[in-house]
Amino acid sequence: MSSLVAEISACRLCAPRFAATATAHEPRPVVWFREGVRPRLLIAGQAPGARVHASGRPFTDPSGDRLRDWTGLSEAEFYDRDKVAIVPMAFCFPGYNAKGADLPPPPLCARTWRARVRAALGPPTLTLLVGGAAIRWHLGLPAMTGAVADWRHWRAQGVFPLPHPSWRTTAWQKRNPWFAAELLPELRAAVRAAIAPEGEDNGADSA
Repeated sequence: MSSLVAEISACRLCAPRFAATATAHEPRPVVWFREGVRPRLLIAGQAPGARVHASGRPFTDPSGDRLRDWTGLSEAEFYDRDKVAIVPMAFCFPGYNAKGADLPPPPLCARTWRARVRAALGPPTLTLLVGGAAIRWHLGLPAMTGAVADWRHWRAQGVFPLPHPSWRTTAWQKRNPWFAAELLPELRAAVRAAIAPEGEDNGADSA
């Protein structure tokens, strides 16, 4: 492992916080990027869930299936660290509260690691901001729906704000049919252009 990947993988800053949750779990940072390799696609998510905590691989859950469908990426393409970097707002599963609800990503993780990761990777060709926490951190916008609705503005800057692809988004999509009808085709074209081999003309504009 590279030095930064090894440092993050060994991080235990949130161990007392996690021990106090209903799950009382140990930290297990899920790190999925190659240091020094500028990603074609950067996926900025929220934080690993319980299934990802167990697997040690990001988006190995129904949310990942939905995100891959949104982007049009195969599993092999999605997990190709020579092209895709998956950098959540927190690298560890935050745990559940006493009612069994997901806890938010601890801000300490982003404060500790995010600037170093961005410096190590360099600017990506295309960035996907997946969920409210990533949208707030990167764009400074409090409302997820407003940011996603303004996707054409952000698309011109090489960014796609997206809702979190959990089952809860099903109702949101029904209320916002433009997401599937208008945004997703543009998202798939932009992702395909971003990960295309250098010099390949695939008919889509690069982000």
